[in-house]
Amino acid sequence: MQDWNPETYARFRGLRLRPALDLLAQVGGLPPGAIVDLGCGNGAVGMPLRTRWPERRIVGVDASPAMIAEAAPSGCYDALTQADIALWQPEEAVALIFSNAALQWLPDHAALMPRLATFLPPGGVLAVQMPRQYGAPSHRFLRDIAAGMFPDRFEPEDAPPVAPAQHYWQQLAPFGEVQAWETEYVQHLEAWADGHPVRRFTESTAMRPFLARLTDDEARAFIGAYDSCLAAAYPLLPDGGTLFPFRRCFFVLTCRP
Repeated sequence: MQDWNPETYARFRGLRLRPALDLLAQVGGLPPGAIVDLGCGNGAVGMPLRTRWPERRIVGVDASPAMIAEAAPSGCYDALTQADIALWQPEEAVALIFSNAALQWLPDHAALMPRLATFLPPGGVLAVQMPRQYGAPSHRFLRDIAAGMFPDRFEPEDAPPVAPAQHYWQQLAPFGEVQAWETEYVQHLEAWADGHPVRRFTESTAMRPFLARLTDDEARAFIGAYDSCLAAAYPLLPDGGTLFPFRRCFFVLTCRP
């Protein structure tokens, strides 16, 4: 799959940042150690982390060279590391592992989340936010249209990448105190001249794995079918925009002293 495009991802910076701030608000005191922004992307969370902990060492980790390059000029990180976040492990003492909208791309959460918890000292915190849109029309249409139009390359999927919040509570409770919750954000997306507003939102994230496997002509046909389905599920408002409910899963683990 091609590298991420920081420009298209940043179009909805405010909508994508709000869940991160809601997650950050639930993080309390920390023991000594660095802060890791795991899956830091273009560095959107760097400034809130730096503002909250101006004296801490903050490390950003991401697999995308383009996103790392975009995050660097912010000056919010003491270090930026290009690495596969599925295999990452800290090289120094860590007080907080903060991950905003990144771990949904990784498989086997049953092994991943406990593994991350083991990197933390007593009182250390694992704070995670992930989209939970798998069953929503915006994401279901992508899978259904791809499987219908290109059955040789796509098969129907029925394994959501993100479990309900209570699953993560039960999974991490042996490590300490866990808060877990879900929030559905009702997002107003502005009008867009070149297609449905929801497609503009998903094309930099959820659509990427699908478009990466299509030729240019196939992609145009796929996008046309997707836009048509979105118009029925997310009717346009008088201003040309639409309302786009978006569910997200959160949890914060504070490791037992």
